[in-house]
Amino acid sequence: MSHENFTIALAGNPNCGKTTLFNSLTGSRQYVGNWPGVTVEKKEGYFVSNGEKIKIVDLPGIYSLSPYSMEEIVSKNYIIEENPDVVVNIVDAANLERNLFLTLQLLSLRKPMIIALNMIDVAQKMGHEINIRELEKKLGLRVIPIVASRNEGVEELVDAIRSEAGITRETPVLEEFFDRISEIEDIVASEDMREEKKTDLTYEFIESISTDILKKPEDEKYTVSDRIDQVVTNKYLAIPIFALMMFFTFFVTFDLVGNPMNEFIDGLIAGTIAPFLESVLLAIGAQSWLIALIIDGILSGVGGVLVFIPNVACLFLMISLMEDTGYMARVAFIMDRAMRNIGLSGKAFIPLVLGIGCNVPAIMSTRTLENEKDRLTSILINPFVSCSARLPVYTLFAAAFFPGREKYIVFSLYALGILVAIAVGLVFKKTLFKADETPFIMELPQYRFPSPKNLFLHIWDRVKGFIIKAGTLIFGASVVLWFMLNYNFSGPSEINSSIGASIGKMIAPLFAPLGFGSYQASLSLLTGVLAKEVVIANMAIIYGIGETAGEFAAALSSTFTPISAYAFMIFVLLYTPCVSVIGVIRRETNSIKWTVFSVLYQFGIAWFVSMAFYQIASLLLG
Repeated sequence: MSHENFTIALAGNPNCGKTTLFNSLTGSRQYVGNWPGVTVEKKEGYFVSNGEKIKIVDLPGIYSLSPYSMEEIVSKNYIIEENPDVVVNIVDAANLERNLFLTLQLLSLRKPMIIALNMIDVAQKMGHEINIRELEKKLGLRVIPIVASRNEGVEELVDAIRSEAGITRETPVLEEFFDRISEIEDIVASEDMREEKKTDLTYEFIESISTDILKKPEDEKYTVSDRIDQVVTNKYLAIPIFALMMFFTFFVTFDLVGNPMNEFIDGLIAGTIAPFLESVLLAIGAQSWLIALIIDGILSGVGGVLVFIPNVACLFLMISLMEDTGYMARVAFIMDRAMRNIGLSGKAFIPLVLGIGCNVPAIMSTRTLENEKDRLTSILINPFVSCSARLPVYTLFAAAFFPGREKYIVFSLYALGILVAIAVGLVFKKTLFKADETPFIMELPQYRFPSPKNLFLHIWDRVKGFIIKAGTLIFGASVVLWFMLNYNFSGPSEINSSIGASIGKMIAPLFAPLGFGSYQASLSLLTGVLAKEVVIANMAIIYGIGETAGEFAAALSSTFTPISAYAFMIFVLLYTPCVSVIGVIRRETNSIKWTVFSVLYQFGIAWFVSMAFYQIASLLLG
């Protein structure tokens, strides 16, 4: 078999360990994008076995192949149309019977297939005895027990993948089951009734074969997950615990790791790289304008953003820990009652939490919501949740105007963003998107220790994106901004008479009631529509900052007070998102009308909330 055509597809339920196996096999040799024509995430990678390069495709996590969601359609179409050499069905050994529902549907596609029986260690701890040989006999498949998080059994799985490629097996027991499924197709006219009867028949078949395959203790003991859930999903403790988890996230992001590392990187850029680069440019006889462009423009702009990499990395580390341990699924369950009050299910809270990382994949994740009105509501309120791109703005302003209290300030902003999102969602569900409530069904996976390798790959993927943006978009924006701030239409000029200053002065009156009616702040906010990190890149160029928070505060003391600085952060939190988010809103809603509405109403809410805070705080605090 030629290596160009050797492809395997990973299929399985959500939380079955599919992505863990994918990362274990591919390491850093993977690509994340979208399936053609849709916004469902597509993961591809490769690994080498016996000198042969094997392509691996991680299909979306699904519970069935029924065409009710884009994930199910994508998975089914890929297996049927692309004909992978082997479909590897990852099955959660601790939830064998439920996972076998998808297994039987995959088998009905008549494609070469093997089962990776994952988390076998968890099943054993629960007292489950699985007769693997009998399972192989009933299904006519190779079944390989693995523990993907510890890389156990993966080599045996790879050997099985190679040996089973291109081989489709059949068993009499399954053929009889498929014949009965075909009879339903022939005699039942209603599509909904057909699906219901096929589902009933499938679970009856699973139950009939389970007696020979699976033995459970008669009085199943509470698992560790059950005992943890008695606390973290407790009616009274759940939300306070979630709030503490988020606060601890910001404590790690700022006090414990982030800020000390910031100072190191800041000192490296300002104290070592900048003087060295300037000396090199002087030694080669570079023009003064070019030196200023490179040092004061590019290095200040890009460096002013790169200095916050530790904060971003810490934030993603904590979010990844909550996701990989299984806690994030509990968050959706915990918030279901609160979300019901605004007409949404707890499942709609997950895109809000994911928005803390980035609003683009968070908005894409609304595809999992079955109700179209719920989905549109979730899309329109998601940009209020503060993404990691805004974090550099908060970090710099909080350190400058609220030293020692950074974590409290940033925590309050993230909390405010979620509260505004929920409040706006309530208004939408009472006015624009009235609809009946949809049932909330979500699996709570077993708690597990996250794989260090998976954590590293997840964090590196996000930090790499942050670095790439700094080296491309922010680099380009820094060059353009430097020229705008150092030239006018007559040639070189002072910054106050530059093109950039003229643009900033035109829109500055709009922000005067908010406490920051300077052209510097106005221009920074305008350029922030490109990417929120550009706000800091712009200020670094305008004020020549990039050294310490104290110098930053001194530079802004004529423009901001602590009250107006917090009002500025509120505006950055809530106003029009970056062009990438606007683009994904356009694609997801497939509507220019809703996209324009999103841009305008978010700006309006940001202006009003920021203005209200500044005016009231100024009145009360003088």
